[in-house]
Amino acid sequence: MKQILCILLSVLGWTTGMTQNPYQIKGKVDCENKGIHGVVVSDGKNCVQTDEQGNYSLDIDNESQFVFISTPAGYLTEIKENTIPLFYEPIDRSSDKEYDFHLKKNPHDDLNHVFFAQADVQAISSENLDTYHTFQNDYLEQLAAYPNTDIFGIDCGDITGDNAQLFPPYIEAVKTLNIPIYRAIGNHDMDYNGRSFETSHHSFESYFGPTCYSFNKGKMHYIVINNNFYIGREFYYIGYIDEKTFQWIEKDLSFLEKGSPLVIVMHIPTRLTEKQQPFQFDYNTLADQTVNAEAFHQLIQDHPTHIISGHMHYNLNICYNDRLMEHNTAAICGTWWCSDICLDGTPRGYGIYQVNGNQLTWKYKCIGKPDNYQARVYLPGASQEYPQAIIANVWNWDEQWKVEWMEDGKVMGEMTQFTAFDPLAEKICNKAVQTYSWIAPVKTNHLFKAIPKNPQAQISVKITDRFGHEYLQPAEDFSSTLLQLNN
Repeated sequence: MKQILCILLSVLGWTTGMTQNPYQIKGKVDCENKGIHGVVVSDGKNCVQTDEQGNYSLDIDNESQFVFISTPAGYLTEIKENTIPLFYEPIDRSSDKEYDFHLKKNPHDDLNHVFFAQADVQAISSENLDTYHTFQNDYLEQLAAYPNTDIFGIDCGDITGDNAQLFPPYIEAVKTLNIPIYRAIGNHDMDYNGRSFETSHHSFESYFGPTCYSFNKGKMHYIVINNNFYIGREFYYIGYIDEKTFQWIEKDLSFLEKGSPLVIVMHIPTRLTEKQQPFQFDYNTLADQTVNAEAFHQLIQDHPTHIISGHMHYNLNICYNDRLMEHNTAAICGTWWCSDICLDGTPRGYGIYQVNGNQLTWKYKCIGKPDNYQARVYLPGASQEYPQAIIANVWNWDEQWKVEWMEDGKVMGEMTQFTAFDPLAEKICNKAVQTYSWIAPVKTNHLFKAIPKNPQAQISVKITDRFGHEYLQPAEDFSSTLLQLNN
């Protein structure tokens, strides 16, 4: 009798945990009325490809809110409000509409392309966005340096500081750029005080679409994910990738050739160290990196990958291995709009990434500074720990860079890397606590020191990045600034 009842309930769809039959949607992806074959279409759970005529049908489940395409290389979608790419449509279950995507040919060969990556605008007021709007001139100058090039933007999230009402003025502030900007959700972009993680991204989605999606440029495949997991209590969250996202990424990657290069965008870093550290069950550890990063790294191990993240308000490049590197991007708001430098001394700015085929090069651009401004160099006396040393903060450094000091134009030798507080950031953060009590400087590993042989010589630092570009930065006397901040 019990078996018969279970069978009956199963047939009627009443068994515990059983979902209703999938809802099927259909549509077409075309360009100039010609269907495009092989475009991946998804609802964030299932993925299919368009047929020879560009048609598709997709089974979606009850939780799916959007249907979206992984925009193919060589094509562009329409953009809304000058920067929001329309690769998605909200699903309307009350109608039998078809979900068509009309693409246009990219006027530029996107085999070679450029993108800007910023993080943590974190506007808490319209005044913050007024200041941010002035930064667009810096971006526009850089855009002009890449004529006849496919260019787009990436935003690693925390667009606002817990205020969805600032999304519209943010969109207005960035309109000037008139390029597609692909956005990741940040923890401060979430809706708090809901009862679960699943309720936390509705406001963001209403402006920018799905929080997990992908697109293609030339040989490069881009994946944007949400790794901010709201735990359903006040404003608390952890860095975590849920199983639904893992399964969607697996399906998305299944349409790529093994070894295809990836760029993955998220808000919270996967890790902050090259090697996985022993697990610590405390909030700072859970909220400042992705708890299940190791599983994520294993998922993408067949692809050479660059991860671009934000969240930390400092700049850090981490080479996990010869196929995986993460670029944690300093905050465009600096120290939460209290200062134009971040917690590690990095000036507020953004990354510029240039893709040639399957090769990626990058640099960090400081707002309001020339391209070659790649370090801050302190004369002796700036550091209390090393008062006789020249100190250089080389914010975009990684282990393939070379940092040397010069006296009167002569190279004297390589500087010694060390980890400490940036002298200027330490003083600025001590002042900023008057505005936000929780602000504190962070120690950084991109500091270098050397004891000058001739204290009377003109000091400068020669920097050679991993691509062979050389930068020369004269030492500056920050003694009066540091003294003023001390008082």
